[in-house]
Amino acid sequence: MKMIMAIVQPKDSNRVRDALAKNKIGVTKLATSGGFLHEGNTTFMIVVDDERVDEALEIIKTNAKTRQEYMTPTAYIDNAANSVPVNVQVGGATVFILPVDKMLHF
Repeated sequence: MKMIMAIVQPKDSNRVRDALAKNKIGVTKLATSGGFLHEGNTTFMIVVDDERVDEALEIIKTNAKTRQEYMTPTAYIDNAANSVPVNVQVGGATVFILPVDKMLHF
């Protein structure tokens, strides 16, 4: 078994969750924050048999799209009043795959 931890933008979270449910892949959804933009995101915890890892990854990849956004990097510039918005790529998914020795449900 493997645990897939996928961090996605809230804009994509319902689409990812619905696609996983449609394919009968259970998921725990957590509201999280962090990263370069210091914005909220969604972390999915998914435990699947080894044979279903690629299927789950394809669902995440298909439903968590990257996009371009402009941001003003005020947290990183001493003189924020003169900062210029920069174009950054956001979205997609950051995925971690971890081994699971045992999963219990009480």
